[in-house]
Amino acid sequence: MIVAIDMGNTNAVIGCMEGEKMIFTSHISTDRSKTVDEYALLFKGIFEMNHIDPKTLEGGIISSVVPMLRPVLRDAVELLTGKRPLLVGAGVKTGLNIKIDNPAQLGGDLVVVAVAACAKYPKPIVIFDMGTATTASVIGKDGSYLGGMIIPGLRVAVDALSARASQLPLNISLEAPEKMIGTNTIDCMRSGAIYGNAAMLDGIIERLEEELGEPVSAVATGNLISMVIPYCEKKIYSEPDLLLHGLRLLYEKNSRKGAAL
Repeated sequence: MIVAIDMGNTNAVIGCMEGEKMIFTSHISTDRSKTVDEYALLFKGIFEMNHIDPKTLEGGIISSVVPMLRPVLRDAVELLTGKRPLLVGAGVKTGLNIKIDNPAQLGGDLVVVAVAACAKYPKPIVIFDMGTATTASVIGKDGSYLGGMIIPGLRVAVDALSARASQLPLNISLEAPEKMIGTNTIDCMRSGAIYGNAAMLDGIIERLEEELGEPVSAVATGNLISMVIPYCEKKIYSEPDLLLHGLRLLYEKNSRKGAAL
């Protein structure tokens, strides 16, 4: 049994897995001010709530897009489990042939979801990760990471619109309205956010298929996918735990090669 942690800019997910079986997942807010001891106490409470003794874990693996938190999370997990977790980054074997201009610029989270998607879906693949930003990662037919897109996230875009347009309300909820054509300001904003993002994903898939010259497997992950995917017309596979499964695969790949944990 291992612990896998994905630390995003806004939220983090912690998962405990035994092989392919997900024992539990837990979501917390990203807090750049927390110390090693504070994160260790937070993780300890999550394990206790799920009736897991962290000392029984085989090891762990961490992906973080917040560089300052990488050593903090690593030390917190080691303090709690007695084992040093693997950090996704330079030196970790991924099996991906990354063809972007500067492979070192590719975020660890994008690497992890690409590994997970390649293990499950036919190539070529486009992977949408909907969080603070919406990213699209494109995997070629040969399994190479070709590149992708970075798009303002759904929540970020709505909040920016409200902040810059004086007559629009702040902090609206993002459930879809009953019909696409809104008849009041809030429903118009909701419709634009939900149906607009759904149409965007559909359009990106169409244009990628034109550029690649063949159909793609479309996969979506991230904490906002449940709001948008039901309104897409294209077939998009919903994988809320894709990143955790990718972390498990990387842990297994690297531990078999003798990576120290």
